[in-house]
Amino acid sequence: MSAQPILELKDVHASYGNIKALKGISLKVYPGEIVAIIGANGAGKSTTLMTTCCVIPIDQGEIWYNGEPIHGKAAETLPPTGLCQVPEGRRIFPRLTVDENLELGAFYRKDKADVEKDRQHMFDLFPILQDRRKQHGGTLSGGEQQMLAIARALMTRPKVLLLDEPSLGLAPLIVQQIFDIIHDINEKNGTTILLVEQNANLALQAASRGYVLETGAITLEDDAKTLLDNPEIRKAYLGE
Repeated sequence: MSAQPILELKDVHASYGNIKALKGISLKVYPGEIVAIIGANGAGKSTTLMTTCCVIPIDQGEIWYNGEPIHGKAAETLPPTGLCQVPEGRRIFPRLTVDENLELGAFYRKDKADVEKDRQHMFDLFPILQDRRKQHGGTLSGGEQQMLAIARALMTRPKVLLLDEPSLGLAPLIVQQIFDIIHDINEKNGTTILLVEQNANLALQAASRGYVLETGAITLEDDAKTLLDNPEIRKAYLGE
C-alpha cells in the first residue's frame, strides 16, 4: 500500500440547511484499493460522495485528492483530473443514445483515437451496451442503465471512481454481474474505487477496507474481512 493516500477526507462537516448531514468524516483511500462505506439509510453515505465531488459544499474540514486540496473547487473541474462519480440512481441521459451517453463521458478529451478505443473497451466490458448502442438510455433496463452509468464514468479514464449504490433496485443476477465488472475495473485497470453500498455483505466482500457510517459519523473502520466477521456488524447490517 502506498504511504500517500490518493483521496483523503479530514474532519469534513456538511449540512442540508439546518440539518447536519456529516459530522466530522475522516477517511483515507490508497491507490489501487476498493474501499467500502456501509451504513443504514440516512447515515450520510451518499452525502459523503457528493461532498467528495464538491457537488455539496463542506462547512468545515478538508478534502485532498492526488496530493492537492480540492474542497471549494467546482464539481465539473474534477472529472478531467481523474476523480469521477457514478451517482445513485444512475443519472444517465434518457433521451440520448448509449453512444451519445458514452461520448459525453469523454466530452473534455481531445484524444479522439483513444476515445474510440475506450468506447470499444466499454463494449468489451459490457457487451449488452454494444447491442443497445443506438437505443435511447431511457429505454434500457435498470441493469443496463447502471452499466451505462459506469461505462460513461470510465470514459473519463478515472484514477478514482466513486460508486454510489450500484446494486440499488437490481435483480441478484445483474448485481453479481455489476460487482464482477467492478472487480475487473479495479484489477485490470488499476482504478481506485470508493464504494457506497446498502448491501453490506456485497460491499465488504468486494473491498479491501471498510468504514461504518452512522448518523453522519464514522463509528468503525477496519479491513473488510474483519468487519465481515464482526458480530455487531453482522447483526446490524447483515440481518443476523
